[in-house]
Amino acid sequence: MSEKTVRAARGPGRLAGVLSGLAVAVGCVLFLGGFAWGAFVYQPYTVPTDSMSPTVASGDRVLAQRIDGAEVRRGDVVVFTDTAWGNVPMVKRVVGVGGDTVACCDKDSRLTINGTPVEEPYLRSDEVASPSEFSATVPEGKLFLLGDERMGSQDSRVHLQDAGHGAVPRSAVHGRVDAVAWPLGSLVERPRAFAALPGGVSEPGPVLPVTASVAVGALLILVGAALPPLARLFTGRRGSGGRSGAREQARADA
Repeated sequence: MSEKTVRAARGPGRLAGVLSGLAVAVGCVLFLGGFAWGAFVYQPYTVPTDSMSPTVASGDRVLAQRIDGAEVRRGDVVVFTDTAWGNVPMVKRVVGVGGDTVACCDKDSRLTINGTPVEEPYLRSDEVASPSEFSATVPEGKLFLLGDERMGSQDSRVHLQDAGHGAVPRSAVHGRVDAVAWPLGSLVERPRAFAALPGGVSEPGPVLPVTASVAVGALLILVGAALPPLARLFTGRRGSGGRSGAREQARADA
């Protein structure tokens, strides 16, 4: 093989090596950075009961954004710990904040917040907002919480006779659930029904950017690792074609 042919074959190989190194380097930054970002922002929890079904089920692994209790809004699914509730991490949905009057049910079997009916699409279609009637005014600095499985959830309704009238302090909250990581891999969306109430709903956490960073990083690493072998295969085929052509030309000249 001539020196010119060798140089031509080395060209794609050198380019593939540069691109491979760049792709792997960027991929590692995105992949490891995404994991670090996620570990800093999110805490995983295993849901202990079916009280939040069908949104999350018993045994589901959820990602809860680390937040301060002051950031909680109506409609958020939160992880909290309160001594009156057994002093273990629990997962419930916030339906009322300080100053709210939470009641059930109106003539259409809906929950009301300060007299305003709230549509709850996260409940099962055949389920009422509560099988038993109740009304509670939430003390300032506290939260009123219900499970999405209203028939069996042990939530603020069973603590109405407590000193806090079923509510828990905002300081008891240490996470807001953004997604089910396993086995469903689904987002926990903010209910639109609460958006029209004062204070609105909370902004989604960065679960999608974190996931995208990890996924794109992994893809770039795989592509970078595959580039050199593909370049060698390509240049090998070109070289082999050139040698065959030279041999045929030599035979024709003879």
